[in-house]
Amino acid sequence: MSKRLVERRLRQVGQRLKSLREELRVIDEQYAHLADEANDLELRALVAETPAAGVEHRDAQRHAEAMGRHRAEVQAAIAELEAKQDQLLERLVR
Repeated sequence: MSKRLVERRLRQVGQRLKSLREELRVIDEQYAHLADEANDLELRALVAETPAAGVEHRDAQRHAEAMGRHRAEVQAAIAELEAKQDQLLERLVR
């Protein structure tokens, strides 16, 4: 692979990493909010002891869990791109 091609791919990977890291920052904020909301609704459901309160809690919990899964996917994508970046840097040094 030519040096120019490696450099171009490094720039692309770097841009994608920057984008994913920003996305992860936003996800972390959203996840914290959703988890707090699920915890609040859990307490309300325990105090209220009504089916509707239980449903609200389960819905909020599902949203928080979905955001947690999305967060894990983004983290995995970041790790994969960091490994690719390392490989490209090794090629550039050779």
